[in-house]
Amino acid sequence: MTRTEESAPVQQLNRGDRKSLKPRPFWQLSEPIPARLDWSLRVLSVIIPLVLWWLLSSSGLVNPKFLPSPAAVITSFGELWSQGVVLEDLGASLMRVGSGFLLAAVISVPLGIAMGAFATVRSLFEPIIGIVRYMPAPAFIPLLIIYLGLGEAPKIALIFIGVIFFNTLMIMDAVKFVPKHLLEATYTMGGSRRQTLMQVIMPYVLPNIIDAFRINMAAAWNLVVVAELIAANEGLGKRIAIAQKFFRTDEIFAYLILLGIIGFLIDLSLRWLLKTTCKWAVE
Repeated sequence: MTRTEESAPVQQLNRGDRKSLKPRPFWQLSEPIPARLDWSLRVLSVIIPLVLWWLLSSSGLVNPKFLPSPAAVITSFGELWSQGVVLEDLGASLMRVGSGFLLAAVISVPLGIAMGAFATVRSLFEPIIGIVRYMPAPAFIPLLIIYLGLGEAPKIALIFIGVIFFNTLMIMDAVKFVPKHLLEATYTMGGSRRQTLMQVIMPYVLPNIIDAFRINMAAAWNLVVVAELIAANEGLGKRIAIAQKFFRTDEIFAYLILLGIIGFLIDLSLRWLLKTTCKWAVE
């Protein structure tokens, strides 16, 4: 037997050892997983908490007044839907979040780009924004009531305050990390400052802007519950406050789940926007 023939089984054994050492798809670092496993895990992430909730509520260990069953929550939601209050509350909350977030976006996008692109603008605005962003938005409620009254204005302003500063700083950071060689190449090819901003910096940071919107939309959606405690007549947050007053925990659960679902759908829509408008930045 030749040396090559003797080493063949050893080589096969070594290859087998290497294959056995390769991690399973579940534990691979920074690698995509099979689509079937991906969807299975996503479904389980929802089903397992629901099953645990059902088991705990039906075990008799917790008073139904404190932990209603999933069936009771569904029944309560059906009653609210038949009364027509769900769509009314949802429309009011979406209007407040949309208005406050849109106003914040209109200001934060150009300001964040200017702060990232020009050191002078950054030096002028970054210190004050850095200070104000650590002031909790709900702490402004007394002043908003004094300045803007009890209508829609203070509710929209609260969401605006809770979003604009974080949006601005996240966009500024994205612009600061635009590769210098891209800017130098643009100037070398005769590009103007306006062309550099609009044709190089903007496309480069657009995915980061949408990501910033995704992150801060969650903050806006959370703040709407607080905003609707300011003399609101309708809204998801207002309905939760009314249910708490009369100890209707089934309604509280129903509206909390609705808040989560709507927020998740908004996040999915922004992910879709990222994939369709920034294909070069999405795998």
